[in-house]
Amino acid sequence: MLTPEQITEIADELATAERERATVPLLTARYPEMSIEDSYAVQNEWRRRGIEAGRRPVGRKIGLTSKVMQAATGITEPDYGAIFGDMVHESGAVIEHARFSNVRIEVELAFVLATPVEGPHASVFDVLRATEYVVPALEILSSRIEMAGRTIVDTISDNAAMGAMVHGGTPARPESVDLRWVSALLYRNEVIEESGVAAAVLGHPATGVAWLANKLAQHGDRLEAGDLILAGSFTRPMWVEQGDTVLADYGPMGTITCRFT
Repeated sequence: MLTPEQITEIADELATAERERATVPLLTARYPEMSIEDSYAVQNEWRRRGIEAGRRPVGRKIGLTSKVMQAATGITEPDYGAIFGDMVHESGAVIEHARFSNVRIEVELAFVLATPVEGPHASVFDVLRATEYVVPALEILSSRIEMAGRTIVDTISDNAAMGAMVHGGTPARPESVDLRWVSALLYRNEVIEESGVAAAVLGHPATGVAWLANKLAQHGDRLEAGDLILAGSFTRPMWVEQGDTVLADYGPMGTITCRFT
């Protein structure tokens, strides 16, 4: 376990990296004793500082829930991070590429909750009952820690590589669509780069939200009414560069687009 002073030092380092749009060396290489609980302590300190500075928390993201994402990162268990209101963009947004580091895009579904979901025994059915609607979303990944050799501890400390998100398309009630079979085509500059089906997220995207509720319960927290939850990617992350236009086609659930300047 790390000391409170070490937790603060790491949070300071990551805050500087985010502000300067830079990356820092692997934490696990410098703190080999660092645990998953330590990494969530770093993330919580980052979140606390954001709230103290006036940023508005609006939900959570879940990462590493599909086999394609686990294969892409070499990490085999899910994680979660925080979402602030200033990270959320509507479809059609023009986004400054230089705001982020190691910029990639993931295809996801976002759940908006009408009632709380609380662990430690939350199920898919609890999540579906609590969900007001589900909407297509893109996650913009930004890694403030160097990419090669990252572990789950590095990723969690880095707020699960959350940079921003874009939502759009057609919101749907969870009972109106078989969420397992929601599919998407991901285009970069009018060329299909990735495609996937939402069942790749733990068999059902709501399973990821239930996992999150149960994980938060271990930390004395829960999902609240109104929370926006990114349920995890069902495609591999796609690299984007300055000038790229991204479009995700979700078929009956519509499209999302954004452009990086």
